[in-house]
Parts: sequence; C-alpha cells; structure tokens
Amino acid sequence: MEAPVCLVRNTDSAEFEIMQDAIEILNHIDQPVVVVAIVGYYRTGKSYLMNRLAGKNKGFSLGATIQSHTKGIWMWCRPHPTKPGHTLVLLDTEGLGDAEKGDSDNDCALFTLAVLLSSVFVYNSMGTINQQALEQLHFVTELSDRIKVKAEGTEKKEGEEEEEDDPSEKQFVRFFPAFVWVVRDFILELNIDGKDVTESEYLERMLKLKEGASKKVMEYNLLRECLRSFFPTRDCFVFVRPVSGKEISKMDSLPEDALDPKFIEQTHNFCTYVFEKAEVKKVKGGHELNGRTFSFLVQNYVTAIVNGGAPCIENAVLSMAKSENEAAMQDAERHYKAQMEKLVQFPAEVQELSDLHGKCEKEAINVFMKRSFKDKDGYYQGMLKVKVEENYVAMVKKNENVSLEKCRSLLKDLSTKLQHNMTSGVYCQPGMHKAYIDDRKKVVEQFQEIPNKGVKAQFALEEFLESKKVEAETILQADTNLTLAEKRVAEEKERAALIAQEKKAAEERASQTEQMLKDQERSHNENMEKLEAKMKQEAAQQRMESQKALESMLNNQAALIREGFEQKAMLLQREIERLRKERTKPPRGFFRRAFRAIF
Repeated sequence: MEAPVCLVRNTDSAEFEIMQDAIEILNHIDQPVVVVAIVGYYRTGKSYLMNRLAGKNKGFSLGATIQSHTKGIWMWCRPHPTKPGHTLVLLDTEGLGDAEKGDSDNDCALFTLAVLLSSVFVYNSMGTINQQALEQLHFVTELSDRIKVKAEGTEKKEGEEEEEDDPSEKQFVRFFPAFVWVVRDFILELNIDGKDVTESEYLERMLKLKEGASKKVMEYNLLRECLRSFFPTRDCFVFVRPVSGKEISKMDSLPEDALDPKFIEQTHNFCTYVFEKAEVKKVKGGHELNGRTFSFLVQNYVTAIVNGGAPCIENAVLSMAKSENEAAMQDAERHYKAQMEKLVQFPAEVQELSDLHGKCEKEAINVFMKRSFKDKDGYYQGMLKVKVEENYVAMVKKNENVSLEKCRSLLKDLSTKLQHNMTSGVYCQPGMHKAYIDDRKKVVEQFQEIPNKGVKAQFALEEFLESKKVEAETILQADTNLTLAEKRVAEEKERAALIAQEKKAAEERASQTEQMLKDQERSHNENMEKLEAKMKQEAAQQRMESQKALESMLNNQAALIREGFEQKAMLLQREIERLRKERTKPPRGFFRRAFRAIF
C-alpha cells in the first residue's frame, strides 16, 4: 500500500462502519501480520510515529489545527522491514477526548477495538506519566466489562474436563498485546531518588501501588493493577519536543536536520523496538493470523460492538476456525481433483493410479493442514477424507470404464477377420473348427501383446470369449470331420480356456480390491500422522501462550512481594499453579472422537 486507507469509519452518529475496500486489501494478504495500533488523545502526534514505522514522512494525516483529524481507524499495510515474508499492519486511531464529539462511550469502544486487534498497543500521551495521565487511561479499567473471553453456553464434549471458571480479566494476559507507553514532549530527567533510571523503570515506578484499603486508595490502585495484570509486557519511550513553536504543525514537510537530534534518535529507538519485539498477531490458542484471518477478526469485533454487545474472543476464534476449516477443506479437495485430472493418463494401471492418488491425497492433506486450525474432533479433516475417497472412487470407476471401452474396441478391431469368416460361412465347412480356434487364439494373443490396456483387460477378454462360446459350440458340432471323441476333447479344452480366463479376470478384480484396501490403510495412516502433527503444533502454540502468561504473572507477583503486597501476591498463586499444570496433550477422549469423525 502506497498510502493508508480507512479500515473502520466512525460515523457522525458515533457508530462504526467497516470499509470493504480495506477488507479486500487484507483478504489478499497471505503473510503473517504484525499489527501495531496507536491510541491517545487528539493532537498528541500519534500519526507522525506511525508514518515513521511505515518508513515514510507522509501518509497518515497529521493535521495542523486544534481539531481531531483522524476519524475511526486508518490502516497502512507495509512489508515488514526486518521480518521477510511478514506484513506490518499499522492502525492509526481517532484521537480520544474530542470535545466536538463528546462521546466517552465511543472512545472506550475505539480503545477496546485497538487492544483486541493489535499485537503491540501503543498509548501516546503528552508531558509526564502522572496521576492525571493515568486517569486519562481509565479505559483500561472498563475492558473487563467490554470484552468477553468465553462463549456462553459452550457444551462440554465427551471425556473433556471442566475448565476453571476464571473471570475474563484473569485470561486477558494470555492474548492481550504488548503495551507501550509513549510520552511526548518529555522535559524531565529520568532520575529517581538521585539514581538514573530507564524509561521502562520510570513507567513501573509510576505504576507502583499504594498501601491501604480506603476507597481513594482502591481507586488509585485499580488502573495500575489492570495495566500490570492485563498486558503481558510493558515498555515506555519518552520523546523530547521535536521542534519549537509553530513548526510543529509542519512536521511532515520538515527535513530531518530541522528536527531535534535527540528526538530523531528516540524515534529510531522506538521504531527499532517495534520492528524487533512486535510479534505476529495471534488469537486465543496461539494461532498466528494472516491478512485474511485478521480481516475476519476486524469484522467480527466491529459487528459485535455495532450490535451493542461485548466482543467475545472465543466466539470470534470459533467462527474464524469454522470459516477457515471449511475453506481449507474446499481448497484441499480442489487441489486433489485438479492434480489427479492433470496427472492421470487413462487408462492407468492399478498401481499407477494408486500411487498418484496417494501423492495427491498427501498434498491435499497438507493444503488442508496449512490453513486449518482448531478443527474440533477432526470434523473437517474427516469430511475431507470422505470427499477425497469419493473422488478417488469416481476416478477408479472412470479408469475402469475407459479401460473397458478401449479393450472392447481393440478386440472388435482385432476380430474383424474372425467375424467376417463367421458371417460368410467359412468356418461352417467340414474341418474348419481348428481354423476357427486358431484364428480366435491369434486374436487373443495379439490383444495380450498390446500395452496400456488398463485394469479391465482380463475382464474384457473374458467377456469376449464368453460372447464366442455359442458360435464355437455351433462350429464344433457342425464339423463332420471330427469324431465324437475329438469333439468331447475340444469341448473340454473350450471349458478349460473359459475357466482359466475367468480366473484371470477374478485375479484382476481381486488385485484392484486389495489395492483399494491398501489405499484405505495408507490414507488412515497419513491422516492420523498429520492429525497428530497438527495437534502437537497447536499444543506447542498453547504452551507458548501459557508460558507467556505465566512469566507475566510471575513478574507481577514478584513486584507485589517487593512492594509489600504479599496478600495480593498470594491471590495470583492459584492461577500460576494452574498455568504450570497445563499440559500439551489433548483433552481426554479427543483421539476417540477424532477417530470416529475421520474414520
């Protein structure tokens, strides 16, 4: 994208509207997305930082007046500068606290949406981190009322253990973005009690809790506790004023040497941090998003807000999984059909068709696994297996029909002379039974020598010989040169030849049946192998999610102990122990249900 586009429009009636042009852009991005959203009060310079992350001076509108300039959420997708094969999605949000809009509920919804969509959430403010600045960040305390983690009325599957009924806010740390507080026009020294501190240490000092149980102290601590427990990591960057006076309104057109060198250095440090530390956007369960799945998330959350409800993270993930799994199944089936039609040359031999089927099915399963996630009980993988098998059976039937048609045509052409002599009465003369048998034998031998007849060669030959049984009997009985004993010997030879051919045709059918059984066994093993690998992958993702949450909780617990809040620290212990006990193996009964679904 050469310029930003509006992703979510904030209408004059303070309602969100999804912009389909932006959704189409996202739908064409197959790369993993790193999503950075910036939020803050209007006229605080948010757009400039986002332009710098985009590697541009211009792009997101900076504005030059006291009015809020950005409306809704604007999006700019850029190639990630340090992660090849990734897309950096920048979200610049409408300024909070716009007096002309005068709608704090709309501000809170915008703040919530930015938190839910980002993998790095940047909060931009001016001056210092003081009580007033923290009070302006009150939206954080409303997130537990604005976001639902679990879907209501979720049924428990056979063999699954009940999950602990943890409040939503205890789960936020699992999937909330990294929190970065950016302080603009910072003029103080980073020094506390005569000791130099880092920007992040400065932030943590400002988030320190107060002792006491009064209402005032509880209100003081609430926001700080939310910031410390909701977000897995917190960092801070301070910026000096870039230019003096009215030059600030021309930031996007000023050359770099016109800006304060310290500001340039701080901007560089901020951008480097984001490029290096920002992770791919994930949803609950640790699944990474690309542009297409991210657009689904945008639409789901915005729709929930527009309908007056709280976005539900589990519902969004389940809906996304259903949509992606259905599409993955269709993609995989199309791949199988296209590859088989491209590779199979009819008529094909049994082993040749089986080998191509195995190759194409393996590719189809890989196509499915690449896109699918959270395929509960292997339902969609089971449906894919059925569809592949149906396509294979149809392909086998087509192969048989082509082979049979070709063999019948060959036998008809090869027996032209035989048929001519029969209709012209050549074989009805005395002593011609042997000539008939020799000519028919010659047809059979010529047919056998022709390659690439397919899987119905012996059946077609059996059919051919059976069709000649009556005329052979007629010619034999009409041949007056043969004695009765010679005729009986000839009859026995005829029966033996037919029986031998029936046996060959039966062996041909048995070979096909045996190969189909082998194909089913190979398909079973292939599906189970891929299912197990997918489960391990998703379990590893969940383990990383749990580990990230555990580390955050341990850090928070350690901070509480250092600050003298042992009782609060102990309240975290139960959740810490639960995270420690989480296992990567699937719930009990999963394999049994998945086996039934797939096989």
